[in-house]
Amino acid sequence: MKALVTGCAGFIGSHLTERLLKEGFEVVGLDCFASYYARKIKERNIAAALAHKGFEFIEADILEVEEFPSVDYVFHEAAQPGVRGSWGEQFETYLRNNILATQKLLEFYKERKLKKFVYASSSSIYGNAELPLKEDTVPKPISPYGVTKLAGENLCHLYWINYGVPVLSLRYFTVYGPRQRPDMAIHKLVASISAGEEITIFGDGNQTRDFTYVDDVVEANIQAARSDIEGRVYNIGGGDTISVNNLVRLIGEILGQEAKVRYVAEQKGDVRHTWADIERARAELGWQPRVSIADGLRKYIDLVTP
Repeated sequence: MKALVTGCAGFIGSHLTERLLKEGFEVVGLDCFASYYARKIKERNIAAALAHKGFEFIEADILEVEEFPSVDYVFHEAAQPGVRGSWGEQFETYLRNNILATQKLLEFYKERKLKKFVYASSSSIYGNAELPLKEDTVPKPISPYGVTKLAGENLCHLYWINYGVPVLSLRYFTVYGPRQRPDMAIHKLVASISAGEEITIFGDGNQTRDFTYVDDVVEANIQAARSDIEGRVYNIGGGDTISVNNLVRLIGEILGQEAKVRYVAEQKGDVRHTWADIERARAELGWQPRVSIADGLRKYIDLVTP
């Protein structure tokens, strides 16, 4: 089997690439090394894959590729991330990388015989909806980023309806773990608390998140690819919630250090709470999270701290 992984040098994409190679796939990885964070970080992410004989790397922008590879599976992880950066002039970048790039891939593969097109969506599509968040909840994103991820889902659906592209969309809930982006909350909290530096919390810290360990997200992609189901969306979450204040306390306990906290105003576009109802993924994909937030934090902290 042969797979294309877009965003293969990113956080989730690099983990997925390595898992696919381990499973015996030939993998074509596509990444443009967007400037959202340092290129050297992404180069480290794909170092192991580059040494594998089953891996082919293409450095290119999706919108500038004329011919995509012939593959059995497409895992579309590439996207412009971040809620807070998606406002104003930056929205054009989100439009380009999250909507136009998705449409170009779907348009190219609509006449090809794929076994599955797995699209990486986000819990940001829900906005401040009633908890727990179910897949049939009417999406009402409150950030431009969430709007673009929802648009990608809708594109996948219409290419399934009209052309039979075998799509599945996975709505990720706050993924964390090794290689997470330097702008992500857990990365910043662990780095700052371990260094004895002050941390900044937006709002009162009572907002809650459903965190999902990266290995569980990778497993969801594998199960989605192997499934014979098409045209569905699935929540991929840890199945539990923790407040930001309790997250900070837990990280401090694991590190053996007390956090120095400064509270500032809430940020526009940040949802108040997330909590995934994951029963559909359990029932239809046979997937469920294996790593709790406490265990995941310990695994992550053991890897990144001396």
